[in-house]
Amino acid sequence: MIVTVIFGSDGGATKGVASKISKKCQGRSVDIKAATKADFENSDLLILGSPTYGDGTLQTDWEENIDKLRSANLKGRKVALFGTGDQESYPTSFVDAIGILYDEVTDLGAVVVGFTDTAGYDYVGSTAERDGQFVGLALDLDTQSGLTDKRVTAWLSKLL
Repeated sequence: MIVTVIFGSDGGATKGVASKISKKCQGRSVDIKAATKADFENSDLLILGSPTYGDGTLQTDWEENIDKLRSANLKGRKVALFGTGDQESYPTSFVDAIGILYDEVTDLGAVVVGFTDTAGYDYVGSTAERDGQFVGLALDLDTQSGLTDKRVTAWLSKLL
């Protein structure tokens, strides 16, 4: 299975998670700044990752490069999402970025896989929550970093 992980990251936390994910599934990870249309299209499983900024926006590199995603043919392709956020400091917008990416890829006809349970998180609201589940893997590296490896491993076991 060919796996491509495309991420945006400023401080390096989301890049670190992308690297961890790609190593665990023998995939490759690509920074959104360097990504090409082919990076989005040439995989069996496309994994997209982004931190959420402030009150619920995509990371800057994703915002500046969103047209790369929009130009890709994702119809019928399997896409999984992961996001990093801080549920204590931003309880009303926890991992909103993956909700934004979810809307983008579903508009392109992608099949999103890897929904996760909201149990074990303490937040008020999230655009990443749909029908009682997160649309992807939600990670809080600030207040629940000790759960990251376990969550990544469990999530990947459902995807691969």
